[in-house]
This record gives sequence, structure tokens and C-alpha cells, in this order.
Amino acid sequence: MLVELRVQNLLLIERAELRLGPGLNVITGETGAGKTILAHALDLLLGGKPRQGIVRPGAEEAYVEAAFETEGGEEVVLGRRVSASGRSRAFLDGRTTTIDDLRELGGRLVAFYGQHEHRRLTVSSAQLEVLDAFCGPGQRANRDELARAHARVRECRSQLAELRDRAGNRERDLDLLVFEIGEIEALAPDESERADLAAERDRLRHVEGLRAASAGGAEALASESDAPGAAMLLAEAERLAAGVAGVDPELDALAGRLEALRLEAEDLAGELRRYELGLASEPGRLEHVEERLDAYDRLERKHGGSVAAVLAHLARCRAERDRLENAEVSIEAAERALAEAEKAERKLAAALTKARTNAAPALADRVRSELAELAMADASFEVELRPREELAASGAELVEFLIAPNRGVPAAPVRDSASGGELSRVMLALMSVASTDGPGTLVFDEVDAGVGGQTARAVGERLRALAGGRQVLCITHLPQIASLAQRHFRIEKRAAGDLARTTVERLDDGLVLDELVRMLGADVEDAGARKHAEELLAAA
Repeated sequence: MLVELRVQNLLLIERAELRLGPGLNVITGETGAGKTILAHALDLLLGGKPRQGIVRPGAEEAYVEAAFETEGGEEVVLGRRVSASGRSRAFLDGRTTTIDDLRELGGRLVAFYGQHEHRRLTVSSAQLEVLDAFCGPGQRANRDELARAHARVRECRSQLAELRDRAGNRERDLDLLVFEIGEIEALAPDESERADLAAERDRLRHVEGLRAASAGGAEALASESDAPGAAMLLAEAERLAAGVAGVDPELDALAGRLEALRLEAEDLAGELRRYELGLASEPGRLEHVEERLDAYDRLERKHGGSVAAVLAHLARCRAERDRLENAEVSIEAAERALAEAEKAERKLAAALTKARTNAAPALADRVRSELAELAMADASFEVELRPREELAASGAELVEFLIAPNRGVPAAPVRDSASGGELSRVMLALMSVASTDGPGTLVFDEVDAGVGGQTARAVGERLRALAGGRQVLCITHLPQIASLAQRHFRIEKRAAGDLARTTVERLDDGLVLDELVRMLGADVEDAGARKHAEELLAAA
């Protein structure tokens, strides 16, 4: 619901503030006073393009702001600022937003009907909403179910197309996968083997140096030639110490250490000779190790830089190979799923089509009856269903409302043949017979164009009935409509020096009576007019 509308420096309005309420709110005023300025203000809040000269002369910018209360009790504030140069900025809850976001949110909060409105009724999707609302509450549930079924069909088609696309390259992909799997499996990579091979390569590359070092060390410790080695010299020292054993305990202890050194030298010499013998490798071993390490390096460069990455790639290749080998089975399953989804979609669409086909003539009859009560007795109204080229989430057909405002004129789409006032009355007629889920605030401009007398009263009655479930804001010049309002605002233009100013004020009961008298074309002192105005208020 629109709670408050604030306007600054817009056309003739220097500053205006309207506090609106539920039910029927009307705005009246003399012709030329600027009632449509408020329509311009709302148009800006709905994302409309600012027209040239919309900023009040002498001001740097115009500002429009509207506070809404949602069904959940939250406040939403939309704002629009337009500079004299034509640049504009949009605001949502005090923060800058885009015009598209303002338009999208504003369209959910307000529906505007008249000569300066976003013509929702001229959009095919909005007409479809009206027809479905007329079909009954079950139609909305069926549409939601169809939308889900349509999404399922699109998902199935996408999956099937992907499978078929992959199947087209199946043999090539399989060949590549088999090659890569074979290449990795032939090596059978292992982290510990990789480390062992690297160590072995280093040893084999330096085998001669290792052999010389170990042989030289063994010879120095325990020579196999006539030259004495370290072990022999230690043995001679040990023999000399043994010759005086028992004479001095300190020398006896040192002699024990000489024996330990000799034994360690003899043992170490034996270990070095065994190590030297172990260095004798099989012919071609280094070449074999080098080739295997090259294979590791090649796979690591191709598949991630480590043995772990190569093994992970092997697992992925195996999984993809299994999937491709079963691709035909997957395609058949996807084709069955698509066929089932399309069958369910067609069944739901057929149910919607049947309900719409049955409801369309009845809706047209009801709207024609309503239009006759709204000073459009000569108008014809038809609801045309046309099949879509492709089934959509909303069904198998498009809806077009056709109208001929006068006799002898062929019916044409409402977007082409209905004026602002006629469009507003068509909307009134539709909403009188088909309650739709839409914005909580409806704004009508020129809904009373070309009507008067009892017809004006009929228009007013329908507006008030419509306001029973939603907030309605109506800009009108008819007292029959204004007398039915829960809140009445008057817009008035006053000359102030060289510049005219427009003001807006809410009228209390006494001023409402005066305004109705003025709208009847009489002076406030005219007794007959006052009595008529009192009768209008009493009848409300």
C-alpha cells in the first residue's frame, strides 16, 4: 500500500505531501491545476523517462519519493531525483539503485492505468494473467505446475544434448583415454619407487668414485699387500703393550683400547670391501633407471607435476572411460526421461488450454456487460487465443484482448485501439469480473473520461468495490466518483508573482462538500448544488 507520496519542484509543484490510506483515495482539482503532475510523479517512481522541462522553473532538481507498506508490514521507500539538465538517479530505501531495479520493484507495488502509465494491460502476459484469474483458483496452481514441468523438460533437453555432443566425439575421446590409461598403468607409478630410483641413479652415476673410496679405505685399514695397514700397526702396538702386562694398570687399560681399535679397523675394512663388491652392478642398470625416471618426469609434466597428480588423473580417466563406454545406455535413459517430461508438460498445458478456451467467451461476455455500464455500450470485446509456435512455461497459447470502442469499427488489440480513458475502463471491467494477484496499489488516471451522470456513478461504484481489497488512487473530475472516496485530496493552482504554484491538500468533511459543489459547476453558496452534493455523500 502506498502510505506517503512526497513531491518537490516537479513542474508547478514546489512541495507537496500526500498521506494516503487503504480504500479509495481521490485527487480532484480545476482543469489545468496540475492533477496529472501526480501521475508524472508516480511515472518517475515506476522507472519512466523524465520528460523535458519536468523540473520546476528556477529549481536545480525535482525529487519524488513514495513510502510503501508491504503485506508483511515492512516499509519500502522508492525515490527519484531529476536534475534540470535531465540527468536522474534512482533510490531504494535511501540508497542509490538502478532504474531497472526501480522499475521492477515499482511494478510489483503499483499498477498504473491512464494516459501516462506503464500499460500492463497491453502486455500479452498480463492479459493471460487476467484470463487465468477468471478461470478460477485452480488455474494458478496448474500454471505453477506447468512452469515446473517446463523447467524439467528444458533440463532434460540440455542433458540429452550434452550426452549426444559427447557421443559424437566418443571414439576419439575413448582412444585418447585408453592411451593415457595404458601409458600410466605401464609405468605403475609409486611415490616410494620414485624416490628409490632417484637415489639409485645418483649412486650409479658415481660408482667409480665410490669404488675407489671404499677400496682405498679398506686397503689403508687392512692392507692385502706387504705394506702394513692400520690394523697391522695397531696389532704391533698391542703386542708391545702385552709384553709388560700387569706392571702398570694404566697401561693395561690403554692396551685394552688398542685391542678395540684393532678389532674395529679389521671389521671396518671388511665392511668396506663388501661395499666395494656390492657396487658391481648389472650391465645396463643405469640406462634402465634413467629411462624409468624419464617416464616419471614425462607423465608428471603432462598431468600435474607430481606422482599424486598422475594417479588422480588416472582415476579420472578410468571414470570417464567407463562413462563413455556406457554412453549409449545413458543416452537411452535421457531420451526416456525427456519423453516422460514432455508428456507430462503436454498434459498440463492441455488442461490449461481447455480451461482458457472455455473461459474466454464467458470473460468476454462479462466484460462487455461491464463496459455497457461504464458508458461503452457500443464497444465490442473479444478474448482471442492463438497457439504458440513452441510450448512455453505459461502454456501453449498467447492471449490477446481485442476491442472495438465504437460500432462499425473492426476489433483490434487494446494496445492499438484503446485510449487512456478507455483502457482504464476496460481494466475496471476486467478487475470487476476477474480478481488477479498483482500490485496492492492501483492508480487510475482519466478513468472517467467521456462519462457522466449514472455512468459516472457506476464507475465510482466499481472503483470503490475494487478498493475493498486493494488501495485505489483515482484522479478524477467527476463528483459522483469523488463522493465515494475514503480520502479526498484537492490540487489547486495559485499565482504567486510571475510564477504559478500548485498545492495539494487533504480535505476534511466540510471542505469535501465545498469541493463537490465546485465540481458540480456551482458556487459554494448555491443551495441546489449543495443539496445535490449532500445527496451524493449520503448515497455513498
